[in-house]
Amino acid sequence: MIGGGLAGSEAAWQLASRGQPVRLHEMRPVRQTPAHKTDRLAELVCSNTFKSTELSSAHGLLKAEMRELGSMILECADVARVPAGSALGVDRDVFAAAVTERVTSHPLIEVVREEATTITAPCIVATGPLTSDALASVIRARLGADSLAFYDSIAPIVSFESIDESVAFRASRYGKETMESGADDEGAYLNCPMTREEYERFIDVLTEADQFHGHEFDEAPYFEGCMPVEEMAKRGRDTLRFGPLKPVGLRDPRTHERPYAVVQLRQEDRGGRMWNIVGFQTRLRIPEQQRVFRSIPGLENAEFLRYGSIHRNSYVNAPAALTPHLSARDDDRVLFAGQITGVEGYTESSATGLLAGLNMARLLEGDAPVVPPPTTMFGALYRYMREADPAHFRPMNANFGLVDDLPAKVRDKKRKRELISVRALSDLRAWIAETGIALAPEPAVRE
Repeated sequence: MIGGGLAGSEAAWQLASRGQPVRLHEMRPVRQTPAHKTDRLAELVCSNTFKSTELSSAHGLLKAEMRELGSMILECADVARVPAGSALGVDRDVFAAAVTERVTSHPLIEVVREEATTITAPCIVATGPLTSDALASVIRARLGADSLAFYDSIAPIVSFESIDESVAFRASRYGKETMESGADDEGAYLNCPMTREEYERFIDVLTEADQFHGHEFDEAPYFEGCMPVEEMAKRGRDTLRFGPLKPVGLRDPRTHERPYAVVQLRQEDRGGRMWNIVGFQTRLRIPEQQRVFRSIPGLENAEFLRYGSIHRNSYVNAPAALTPHLSARDDDRVLFAGQITGVEGYTESSATGLLAGLNMARLLEGDAPVVPPPTTMFGALYRYMREADPAHFRPMNANFGLVDDLPAKVRDKKRKRELISVRALSDLRAWIAETGIALAPEPAVRE
């Protein structure tokens, strides 16, 4: 096991609790990162919350699924819980201490404090977004030169059902691309047209908005290919209109004229439930993203499934380089887990660690690896990392846009999500029974 964060700690626990000895390599404190402050396992370096516990939320559903599979990380979070409303907030020191105690006291886990610079099967790589340069070079050599990204620019993703289709229209520049369905009258993009007044007002709001400034490791220099949209706007009032908002090759079907500017959205998933705001990578704070981007015509009621960001982040291009259960293509017993796989968030990272531990145990026992069905949040995340377009792959949070729709239309959004959650937990329990995956037993006390 390489990496003692959330994913590595969860994976080590799941694997050892199924009778397999584990050597967990954690380079801290021998070699620190710019973000971590202690030598504890599973140290939280950003927020102290694992987000919502409600089943009407994507993170609540994912946590419920993880509890069905016996998540050690969530057990430690419960021990360290602090008041945070419906969110699972923790005392970060108590939490990290609890995880460290659980892992280091397990009789089958040996924690080695040194930097790992090789990958030898069987192995789970869970080194997170701050993977060391030496190991990153090994990963690139193993998976391919273009398999690992180091600088992450992410544009927001919104829910399709929250886009006003009376304003946004389907089209591609000069009609050169159509939807995957092949329909000649449907373009590959959704377009939000702007008049000159709307564009000028948007530029004013955008350039005055409050930006986020995070950890030192987040303060990377901008590259032209991932310049924040607010920085582009500051270069000149027409910069965006000649860049990602250029209207050339498009005509608004309502006016039959070319708009002054156009914000384009690109389909993010095969089901057409998630749409990416093209070219809108940003460092704006989340409340500012909501306020600014909802000023775009057609996005007044936008539901954000993922917010935009720009930060240093090492992650594998999973759909291009990994198998459906997130292993190297040349060896099933070299698995990847955590943020390096292309998931975002504490809960998502822990979830991939949990499944990596379960699958490694199966592989070592001669069984085939398994992935939950796509009707579950677990399975939907893994499907995204398997089926996303490699050319546009970016890290993803858990969200209901990833999960298969219900067979019947439900108008009430909260009720719809509750029904999706009920179905997901039912399908997960059936999958657990079918695959024979049992909860991890409590280990014997180390003498």
